[in-house]
Amino acid sequence: MEGLKIYDQHICSSLVSKRLGEVKIGQLVKHVSSLDDLPESTARFVLLGIPEDIGVRANQGTGGAATTWEPALKAFLNIQSTPFLHGEEVLLLGHFNFQDPVGADIAQLQQKVADIDEQVYAVIQQIIAAGKTPIVIGGGHNNAYPIIKGASLALKRPIDVINIDAHADLRPAEGRHSGNGFNYALIDGYLNRYGIFGLQENYNNAAILETMTSNPHIYPVFFDELLSNKVTIGGAWTTLLQKTGATTGLELDLDSIENVLSSASGPSGFRLNEIRTLILTSTKKFAYLHVCEGAVALSDGRRDQSTAKTIAYLISDFIKSQPLI
Repeated sequence: MEGLKIYDQHICSSLVSKRLGEVKIGQLVKHVSSLDDLPESTARFVLLGIPEDIGVRANQGTGGAATTWEPALKAFLNIQSTPFLHGEEVLLLGHFNFQDPVGADIAQLQQKVADIDEQVYAVIQQIIAAGKTPIVIGGGHNNAYPIIKGASLALKRPIDVINIDAHADLRPAEGRHSGNGFNYALIDGYLNRYGIFGLQENYNNAAILETMTSNPHIYPVFFDELLSNKVTIGGAWTTLLQKTGATTGLELDLDSIENVLSSASGPSGFRLNEIRTLILTSTKKFAYLHVCEGAVALSDGRRDQSTAKTIAYLISDFIKSQPLI
């Protein structure tokens, strides 16, 4: 059955490897029986999975992003509970289950992405309206659009977004897919200021570059400039944070990190510890975190189980870095 599958303690326990004398985060995370119970939970963060690669394939990319959620969740739940990260800060909500359309041509895939949008934004809206911070593990970057929409509707204003990504995802709004979520969010008035950190000059076309140049509310930071030492990574990051407002979402496309398995993975990009440093040293309270495009198995046969632990690090770093107010 399609839609949101809400987890209970039994599902969570099945993913935790228990050991005498240790307590894992998965033994302490909170649960709800329905979305209506969210406001009553004391957890600050709500963990949600969107394991689909329909949007990636609708953008003519390599499938595999659907494989990431459960391994990443298991890696996160088996982190040790310590004073640094206890576990009760997190509510494990569950994941969306989306079926492929009967036909798999581009038009049908794009229509399915539009259907996914409608289900995802409503849940994100309810999470944020309950005063919680969503941590969403994808899935394709197409889901940025419904996350931004849900946040904007809950907060009753357009939001800002910082996207750590090799690609701007500003392709034309001509059928939904993983390459145009931010363009749709801008057009529909849900996204105000858009910062993109780590763009690769080789992989953003002339039309996208023109879009960024012509919009004064888009702030691109190119990875090539960071390599040339014109500005330090930390300095460029701090400047970008200052350009966005108090209500800012954080998007992290794993193709921005070198050698992490994804549809558009490559040998050049940020090192994982550089991204961890940016997150851990950020003083901004983000409206949400969305980690997307990673895979443990791609449809072309490539596999890498370490993607799961990479995501677990990023989730835990984000939670540790977020101020209480």
